[in-house]
Parts: sequence; structure tokens; C-alpha cells
Amino acid sequence: MQAADSDTAMLARWEQRFLDYLATHFDSTDASHDTGHFSRVWRHAQKIAAGEGGTADQLILLTAAYFHDFVSLPKNHPDRAQSSLLCATRVRTLLQQDFPDFPAAKIEGVCHAIHAHSFSAGVRPRTPEACILQDADRMEALGAIGLSRVFYIAGQLGTGLFDAADPLARHRTPDDRLYALDHFRIKLLQLPALMRTATGRRIAGAEAAYLQSFLDKINTEISGS
Repeated sequence: MQAADSDTAMLARWEQRFLDYLATHFDSTDASHDTGHFSRVWRHAQKIAAGEGGTADQLILLTAAYFHDFVSLPKNHPDRAQSSLLCATRVRTLLQQDFPDFPAAKIEGVCHAIHAHSFSAGVRPRTPEACILQDADRMEALGAIGLSRVFYIAGQLGTGLFDAADPLARHRTPDDRLYALDHFRIKLLQLPALMRTATGRRIAGAEAAYLQSFLDKINTEISGS
């Protein structure tokens, strides 16, 4: 019991140090990748890790959660697929220089989890922590938060909301560069099957059902039925 309490206190200290650091070193105007996002990913990661038996390294998970989007290129950037690699490289240097007491043996685990978390990078996670972080980050694309992010990002990119003639892309090829609603079919509703952990798949299934109910509702409104 004392060891568990000590681990909790240790994680809390590191979390506060990371928050303090980000407050002065991280300046993002993207509300979908802010410190609130980092904190939610950490909470998702804790929940998934507990569901998977609690054997994952919690400090690696915590660090990767708070820095996985420290470098994040816009979704329409030509080098978007390299974003997580650029981030991992930056975080390795950051931990070595700005957190010299961070355990050196854990840095590679943090950097791999960060590199592998990205959907666009297509990197297969090879550690429990990387699998959990990838699932935890993808949870943010589902449920009410995910729904909000779709239209927030569409506003940033100037994407249309939907094709009025065929909003669910039943008779055309979906294209989320043109219509925000197409992103549900292209990516979001596929996420439960792509989760790396059993816990992630279970939670994602329920969250995806919420998105499907939204699609059904908006289609009803658009069609006037």
C-alpha cells in the first residue's frame, strides 16, 4: 500500500512539473491540441492501463501523454505524417536538457510512444505504453469531445460541413477535405477496430455508437424526414 501511495505521489509531482513547464514553453493556438487535451489523454491512458492489468510503466505513459503533441503540424501540412517523429526528436532533447533528473532509461520508451501514437505516421507500436497511448489519444476523436473537434478543425481548415445532396456519402466517395461529416466514415467510425488494447476497443465501441447516433440525427434533419 505504501509503495502504491509513493508511486501516486511521484506521478503527481512529475505531472505538476510538466504542467509548469508547458505553461511557459508550449504556446499553441490549436484548442484541439492544448494542455487540456494532454490531461485528458493522460486520464484515458490511466483507465486503459488499469483495464489491461496495470503493468505498463506509468511514468513513461504520463510523460508521453503530456508531450505527444508538443510538436504538432496542422492536418493540411504537407509534412503532417512526420509530425510525431519531429515531436519525438524534440522531446528526447527536452527531457535530457530541461529535466536532467528524468530517468534516462525511460526516455526511449517515451519517444517511441510519441512517434507511434499518430494515425498519419502509420508506425506500429511495439511496447505496452505505445499501444496504450495510441488508444488513449484516439479516444479524443470519439464521443462528444471527438464530435466537437471535427467541426472545430473543419472551421480552422475552411472545410464544408456536409454535402447537402448526399450527406452520408452513400452514393459518392467520401472526402473529408471537402466535407467535415465525411470524416466520420473515413476515420472516426473505423477507430474501434483499430484500437490496440481490449480495453480500448470496448470503450471506443460505445463512444463510436454516440457518433453514429449523431450521424443518424443530422441526416434526419437534413432530409427533413
